[in-house]
Amino acid sequence: MFKANHKNESVEIAGHKIGLGEQKLIHLEVDRLPTGLLVKIPVFVFNGTKLGPTMLIQGGLHGDEVNSVELIRRMLAENTFKIVKGCVIVVPILNIFGFLSSSREVSGKDANRYFPGNKNGSLASRIAYYHTKAIAANIDFAVDFHTGGDQRCNFPQIRYTQGSQKGAKLAEIFNAPFRFESKLIDKSFRKVAHKHGIPVIVYEGGESNRLDEYAIEVGIQGINNILIHLGFIGNKAPTIKNTSVLLKKRQWLRAPIAGLFHSILKNGQQVQKNQILGYVTDTYGRFSTPIKAPINAYIIAINNSPVIKRGDALFHIGTV
Repeated sequence: MFKANHKNESVEIAGHKIGLGEQKLIHLEVDRLPTGLLVKIPVFVFNGTKLGPTMLIQGGLHGDEVNSVELIRRMLAENTFKIVKGCVIVVPILNIFGFLSSSREVSGKDANRYFPGNKNGSLASRIAYYHTKAIAANIDFAVDFHTGGDQRCNFPQIRYTQGSQKGAKLAEIFNAPFRFESKLIDKSFRKVAHKHGIPVIVYEGGESNRLDEYAIEVGIQGINNILIHLGFIGNKAPTIKNTSVLLKKRQWLRAPIAGLFHSILKNGQQVQKNQILGYVTDTYGRFSTPIKAPINAYIIAINNSPVIKRGDALFHIGTV
């Protein structure tokens, strides 16, 4: 799948060169605080002894998506990246500022809407610029770890770009419980990478500001599947327990009224048409409105906020 023009004979990031068989921790300088403290993004580079593809693994593009940070931390702690062929670049926390403030954004801006960035722009734009210039130029493909936002919990799923054959194959290899095509978002990391022929698959698992053990386990297994399948870590056989479900269509079920939301089903569950998924009640015990499945589907995300407004997204469902 990635057989030609290997870039890992000498990987250069921010003036640092990492040759075959070398490992290095690089600190990518992005800004200086008003106090004078220099802020740096840690970048781990694991270059194998043989030529091969270069993969980027990144988390924390949105600062409140701590599940993505913990997932990558565990892989580093467990010495997962014993790379023999190709190169793996690992960025545990891209949005350092958002992570410190438990915020999706940085200075009120979503860094994933500012790619490829501008070195003289806002902080979000500068993070995007230095990331694109220093890291993205070296890679063949990427796995971008995310979670649901606004108390929406995503059941582990892989999203890939419409029409991308390499993205579709990577999603299949990763083998999350669900996978599906997803439209490109303007000025996102995935769209900019796509313009340069770099497939990016996006892993969504769990929710913001919360750790989810199952989503972490699935994410780690998915990376191991890719490392094994593409020969990064030798000739081991991947452990495949269940086959990923390919979803063709998706939709959000929204609250018909405002009130208190009660889900009665588990995330990831398969449901039948007209099955009751939950209820929206008033706050005084006078009425209860059921939320029913309009079609046979799988639940791939649930809103965990108990207080909802009319029109709020409650269940994300997908069909095969």
